[in-house]
Amino acid sequence: MPVPGPSPAAGRNPGVLRPLAVAAHGLGRCALTARRWWERTPRERRNPVLFAVAVCLLALWLTPYGSLIGAVALAGALAWQGRDRSPDAAEDGPGEAERARLQTLYEALVPHLALPDDPRPRPLYAHDGDWRRAFTAFAFTEEGRLAHLRLRYPPHFGDGEKESRERIQRLLCAKAGQGREYHFVWNEELGELAVTALPPLSTGVCAQRFATAPGETVLGFTDPHTVRRTLPVVEDGGEPRELPPVMWRTGPRSAEPHLLALGRPGAGTTTLLRSIALQALRHGEVLIVDGGGAGEYAFLAGRGRVLSVEPTLAGALSSLEWVTRETERRLLAANRARQTGRDAPEEICRPLWVLVDRPSVLSHLARSEGQRDPQDLLQVPLRYGRAVRVTVVLADRFEGAESLTQAVRAYTRARVVLGAATPEQVRAVLGEAPATTPPPEVPPGRGYARLGSGPVHRLQVPATPNPYDEESGESQRRAVLELLTEPVAGAGRRVGR
Repeated sequence: MPVPGPSPAAGRNPGVLRPLAVAAHGLGRCALTARRWWERTPRERRNPVLFAVAVCLLALWLTPYGSLIGAVALAGALAWQGRDRSPDAAEDGPGEAERARLQTLYEALVPHLALPDDPRPRPLYAHDGDWRRAFTAFAFTEEGRLAHLRLRYPPHFGDGEKESRERIQRLLCAKAGQGREYHFVWNEELGELAVTALPPLSTGVCAQRFATAPGETVLGFTDPHTVRRTLPVVEDGGEPRELPPVMWRTGPRSAEPHLLALGRPGAGTTTLLRSIALQALRHGEVLIVDGGGAGEYAFLAGRGRVLSVEPTLAGALSSLEWVTRETERRLLAANRARQTGRDAPEEICRPLWVLVDRPSVLSHLARSEGQRDPQDLLQVPLRYGRAVRVTVVLADRFEGAESLTQAVRAYTRARVVLGAATPEQVRAVLGEAPATTPPPEVPPGRGYARLGSGPVHRLQVPATPNPYDEESGESQRRAVLELLTEPVAGAGRRVGR
């Protein structure tokens, strides 16, 4: 009686072929990784690395049981690289409620990303389709809300059109959950969109001595994924933290030597100017023109290295005329020093900060009284101040932006927008819309910053209240008083007099 041979089904047993498939998949991944490494590694570094690998393999071969250890390590690496990485294979994969959320989000995207007559047998987006092919990565919070999502979109989608992008972003914000800020990263080369729910920026940082070098000014703090540097800070209550700053650099080598801040009433532009003034006093001199005339800078009057605090139109004109003459004097002195081969005088190297709050109000008063526009007096320091360390900072409201002169608009390449603002308003000021959605609640000092042609950062200005304002917190007022320089008798009388 003939002995029956193996059944054809036995050769197709998934339990037998599964390890081989995993090993083959892992081998392909390892080969792809090695190829990418070979392509991006400079030629001069390839041979030393290959020599080091050969030496390690030879040492492993000569070691007792080295061949067995190497084979086990290779099998483990192939198994790890070839493992199933689909969402259903993960132990902490999405639950039923999370899968329902992803399916709902997928179906909401279908009308915007699917073609009516798609010839492909399995289009990426289709009615009653599967979200697993479109969503390549996702994460949920402990409360079950979507925290991160990376999705693929078809090649026909107009990812270069602003309207198309904004339409998808609005849809994702509505379906992923209101009341949070979302960050969008479009990868046009790979056809992917990454959506991340951002945590709120810390509002507990008040004015303090930041660990910065001369010429560096902390405008505020932002997200850790947008900047590489962090600063040690102490939050309100004494808790130390490391936060990423938006650092503005000034001086002769700065590409953005002057700054303009715009916002709504109560948005925090005055707080930003006070924060900059306290930081500038560490290494330079400060002149303040208070166009609002509300006495928000009165606590700086009479302090050391504070040249003047001018709340009136006459004082502003006199002080800004002096700034123009001082800038010209520094330019002449620096030119004579270069011609004779000497170093620039020390008084020229000392930074001079000119802070102007509400210049539109001063311009209106000057026109009504038939006097010269104070903004015209800023043309010389704006145009030539960088070479002699003269920095101009202006702050105004949105409704006064139309009154800003062409020189102010052209030479203030560092921009800040504070308070509630639409993406169109942010784009009009910064030149580019933010990659994040507006926050549900806008605390004072919250906004966006852009330095030159760099990216748009979320920004939270350090709390810097008027220490004479009794409505502010005691700890914050005390922090501002600790940063003030010593009083000087008769300070400021030489400016414009």
